[in-house]
Amino acid sequence: MPGIELSEPEERAAVVALIDAWAETELAGDGPLVAFERIEVTDRTASHRWLLRFKGEEKDFITLWLTYHQRTLHYETQLMPAPEENVEQVLTYLLRRNAQLIQMAFAFGPEDAIYLVGRVPASLLDEEELDRICGCSVLYVDDHFPTAMTLGFPGQYRRRPRRG
Repeated sequence: MPGIELSEPEERAAVVALIDAWAETELAGDGPLVAFERIEVTDRTASHRWLLRFKGEEKDFITLWLTYHQRTLHYETQLMPAPEENVEQVLTYLLRRNAQLIQMAFAFGPEDAIYLVGRVPASLLDEEELDRICGCSVLYVDDHFPTAMTLGFPGQYRRRPRRG
């Protein structure tokens, strides 16, 4: 798809077909994707939306939302709810980690929850880019969730023992 100038309807159809086919293939394999769903968008905020659910190591499940807007694909996953304690430490930790992330960043979302977000031009989207987006999302959540939760919920969260 890169390098080919498509009309918006053609580009949208290509993105939808690509994501649907990629998700079906991943779901049929033995990887971390355990469910996906294309969501009908009725509020005119986007063209198409997908929900991808991955098995995590630190979180039971990591849900990634893909949203196709006009010529871009936005992706996001919730890292954690708004921290109840040590808010400054949690935010400092996450802001420092932003510099190490590839095409993603930690950001505030609804109800001050912490999200991992990114955006890519639809013209650059292919199977390899979907692999990168999903793989990085799962990796970054699993890497940063335990520390952020330990700081933000010190009396409630306990890190899982490492699987051997």
